[in-house]
Amino acid sequence: MSRALQQADALFDLGRYEQAGALAARYLADVPDDAGALVLLARCRHRLGDDRQALTTAEHALRVEPDSVSARLTHAQVLLSLREYERAEGSARRAVELAPQYWGSHYTLGIVLDRTGRRKHRRAAHEAARTAAALAPEESDAHFLVGLTAHRSGRYRDAQQAYETALRLDPGSSQALNNLSLLHLSRRWFRPGSWTRAAEGFVRSAALDLDDHHARHNLETMAFGTVMGSRWVALAGVIAVSCGSANLRAGAAGTEALVTCLVCVTVLVGGWGGWLLWQTRRVPPHLRRPLLLVSRGCRPVVGMAFAIGLLIVHSSLTLVLWRSALFSALAIPLFFFALVTSVAGRTALRQRAPKP
Repeated sequence: MSRALQQADALFDLGRYEQAGALAARYLADVPDDAGALVLLARCRHRLGDDRQALTTAEHALRVEPDSVSARLTHAQVLLSLREYERAEGSARRAVELAPQYWGSHYTLGIVLDRTGRRKHRRAAHEAARTAAALAPEESDAHFLVGLTAHRSGRYRDAQQAYETALRLDPGSSQALNNLSLLHLSRRWFRPGSWTRAAEGFVRSAALDLDDHHARHNLETMAFGTVMGSRWVALAGVIAVSCGSANLRAGAAGTEALVTCLVCVTVLVGGWGGWLLWQTRRVPPHLRRPLLLVSRGCRPVVGMAFAIGLLIVHSSLTLVLWRSALFSALAIPLFFFALVTSVAGRTALRQRAPKP
């Protein structure tokens, strides 16, 4: 390898793709049919987001050297970005044929098969990932792919073991940490503490990779779900206060009126006090600030909190303005507003979810 290509390769490893690509292009101006330089240039263009030019360059490399494993793998990766899954699978399978003992060939095939999203490919993707992990047991990415394919197939125990292995090999793997947290979140109703472990994992994942928006979106979803779940506490308060105010308007007085007010206050204070106590126990102090910051910047969460806040204010004022039947009747449209807000918020969160 020439000195120029060595420099370009080093720049690529440092993440300086534009400079690496410029050096490779200058070298190719003199030696246009160097397959290694073409592959490097294609990888640079791929990382810079110019997938069409990267594809042209990778195909040039394959014409020069059809049996180049690196060219095949780069070709498959670029095609995958362009969503040309069948061609990507063809290149990945050819790479496996050329280098059956190289873990990267099986790893790329597993990624391609997984990204197609087809059920018939799930088993093959998992097997390719397991082969890659067996060939390179110290590669964190291979174990992560085993976990990902097992996760998609519903093999949650295998997925958890693979994610934990990936994190043992690379504690800074935000992807493995994020997906392991998703597993914990899915078990929140069955295993005590799973919700808290999921939140901790998302916070750590977001801190490890500031450019990865998956963990932040998962935190937003958790915050939205928490606020939305409180609507049933608000509904209980609305029903109790509405019934109490109706009883007062019907002529309740003396002891009966006092008992009615006490019951309403007990339902309100007890309901919201219990909910806050539960959230305090579920969310440790070190997680409260990150969740609050995420919530403040997420419109669906703010909108849901506003709708719940209106119900709380209405319930509180109904005890004071119990003589006004019109004011009490506002509870119905306010609760429907909260329901509509919850549906709209879920839709908005789905739309802003980062692409896989």
